Amino acid sequence: MFIQTEPTPNPATLKFLPGRTVMAQGTANFTDPGAAARSPLAQRLFALPGVAGIFLGADFITVSKDDDADWYQLKPSVLGAIMEHFTAGQPVILETDAEASEAEEEGDEIVEQIKELLETRVRPAVAQDGGDIIFHRYEDGVVYLHMQGSCSGCPSSTATLKAGIENMLRHYVPEVVEVRAI
Repeated sequence: MFIQTEPTPNPATLKFLPGRTVMAQGTANFTDPGAAARSPLAQRLFALPGVAGIFLGADFITVSKDDDADWYQLKPSVLGAIMEHFTAGQPVILETDAEASEAEEEGDEIVEQIKELLETRVRPAVAQDGGDIIFHRYEDGVVYLHMQGSCSGCPSSTATLKAGIENMLRHYVPEVVEVRAI
């Protein structure tokens, strides 16, 4: 098994590409070991000293490190843990009944337009950098988004949010006046 690594705009994160599907549907973001109970892979990675966060995408794993950790020492351990996990054939995510769908604003044309633009134009670009962006809500002309993976805490995420995403949404959906991170 060959695992590629790519840098991300966030120096505290690296993107690991195992050459196979990581998440068949959706994404998963784990900001601490306690949140990783439903992911054997995330639990394995959090067991490594210096790992601060895990983000699972369709075909990649983004690992965030503590400020005092060094990629030179941490990267080989992460590669080994990912390789061991996939070689053992363990699941990435355990299925649970608690994964009920969130209440969404059905039928709201503006919300549907926003979600479509995020899905087709924003998410693919953000995934290239090892992250994801999640629609939270639309209220009084303001779109609330949640940045995950390498995008969370990235020095350029504010510029991406304001200059890129806000301008694009305002262009296609005139009702949008602002985009805010939550």
